Amino acid sequence: MVVTLIAVFAAIALFAAIALILLLVARERSPTEVRLANLRSRYHEADATEESQQRKAQNVFTMATQPLAPFRDWLKSHDEDLAYRLGVAGYRKPEDVETYLSLKLLTPVVGVVAATFAPPENIIWWALALGVLGFFVPDAFLHYKISKRKSKVGRALPDALDLLVICMEAGLGIDQAVIRIAKEIQPVHPELSDELSIIGYEQRAGKPRLDAWRSMADRVDLDTVNQFVAMLVQTERLGTPIAKALGTFADGLRTKRLMLAEEQAAKTTIKLIFPLAIFIFPSLFVVLLGPGVLSIMKTFEDLGK
Repeated sequence: MVVTLIAVFAAIALFAAIALILLLVARERSPTEVRLANLRSRYHEADATEESQQRKAQNVFTMATQPLAPFRDWLKSHDEDLAYRLGVAGYRKPEDVETYLSLKLLTPVVGVVAATFAPPENIIWWALALGVLGFFVPDAFLHYKISKRKSKVGRALPDALDLLVICMEAGLGIDQAVIRIAKEIQPVHPELSDELSIIGYEQRAGKPRLDAWRSMADRVDLDTVNQFVAMLVQTERLGTPIAKALGTFADGLRTKRLMLAEEQAAKTTIKLIFPLAIFIFPSLFVVLLGPGVLSIMKTFEDLGK
């Protein structure tokens, strides 16, 4: 009797499970789910379209600049750190070096062409000046991108460390927390998100944790990140709690950023002297002394008559 009841209950449970699975599979999706699915498909299609367009443009540019290959090789041999500097700026694709060198060779030509609009008697000097300027424009742009990326990573690091502390106090390990934070901060801080994602990929490939963090410090080339990696190494060797060390380091970074903002605010008074002296004071002199000067001139004209 007991065996029969157990068999009946097992059959009913199996039937209910199969019915629930069929209901979940065969049920119609709500309008919200349909809309989300459509938006997701459009998003992926837009990404694929944009990537394909970028790839086509890159292929066309590569084919058009193929005759410049010997000159690119010569420049590359004289600038061995170019790939590293491009990586620090965030350009890490294999073709980025070739693209940069091609632009470095083409911008002087653009400068010389622009010099043809100058007066004919000075066209040679304008061509030389704009050609030399065009040659150094890519270097200035690369320097600007490096400093801008470093600034963004430095501003995002305290917030990422706070999230890392929260994740670790919730029970996640540091490796899992880094991957989770990389996904969470991607819309707000994509630069730091890319670096943390690379750490996750390297650790999945078998690279030790500290070596992966040291690689990030080399890629970013920022003093704050170097200090953070040194703190992680010291914590790993001494066996101190990582969460507490991360919280203290994040507070120190935030205090340092506040002090830097106060320093910049204190410099504002000195920086305002030059626009005041150049633009505002002459206008005040014209407004205040202009009527008196006009009166004096009119008086002298009357005396002359």
